[in-house]
Amino acid sequence: MRDPMRFVERFSYKHPNFGVRNLMLYISVANVAFWILGAINPVLLSYMAFDPYLVLHGQIWRVVTFMFYPPSTGLLAFIVIYFYYWIGNTLEQYWGTPQFNIYFFTGVALTVVYGLLMNLITGYRFVLDAQYIYLSMFFSYAALFPNMEVLLFFLLPIKIKWLAIIDAVYFVLGVLTTPFPINLLPVVAVGNFFLFFGGELIRRRPRRASTSTVNFRRESRKIRREQRDRLYNHKCAVCGRTDMDYPQLEFRYCSRCAGYHCFCQDHINNHIHFTE
Repeated sequence: MRDPMRFVERFSYKHPNFGVRNLMLYISVANVAFWILGAINPVLLSYMAFDPYLVLHGQIWRVVTFMFYPPSTGLLAFIVIYFYYWIGNTLEQYWGTPQFNIYFFTGVALTVVYGLLMNLITGYRFVLDAQYIYLSMFFSYAALFPNMEVLLFFLLPIKIKWLAIIDAVYFVLGVLTTPFPINLLPVVAVGNFFLFFGGELIRRRPRRASTSTVNFRRESRKIRREQRDRLYNHKCAVCGRTDMDYPQLEFRYCSRCAGYHCFCQDHINNHIHFTE
């Protein structure tokens, strides 16, 4: 099975203007506006969450407005909103606008489709916001920048990968302790993370020695593919495109990055600088 990221990267390259630029800025502003609305009248805020039962009975706007539901309550919400804005903005700079939009709205679509299907099939009624979609963004950031440090409680420096592991533990516990079918909603909502990073996680998994029969046709294709991938002079450190696959692209090296890192013309001025 082909890595779906290949298709996403090719689509993003062919449609560079696809998607909403600075998507997380608009979502963060809407988060703040909805927070203020909830502070004025909590009843009005309840009309914004995703309730499949009510959506199927005419309240279609919930399919959109639940994306803007504040990720937290109280004054802590402003810290959380800024944190997710920072993560989303970094991912957009790293991936580019089309790829980030595809990632975010894939999580939204998976949540909506699964919620509607479960309500139709089981009649189970539940209310959701976008917290798991934001969580999938956090997991993606941790997968790309595991050694990035943040200040926990504004005091303690901690690498992002340890926060992601803690969140993953609570995530799994929530799945195991929540009744079906609501327990699968978080899994579906972060499905975009597995779609984008599943292949990479499988490739990183250590393989045991096997005594089973070798599929020579599959192995020969793999060898040819690896040989083809090695026949390039330049490869973009952001999108992975090479001068062999895209001979019309220009490739340059960034003097501000630590080390020797090559970037295509689309990312030479739009990437996070390597520091180690």
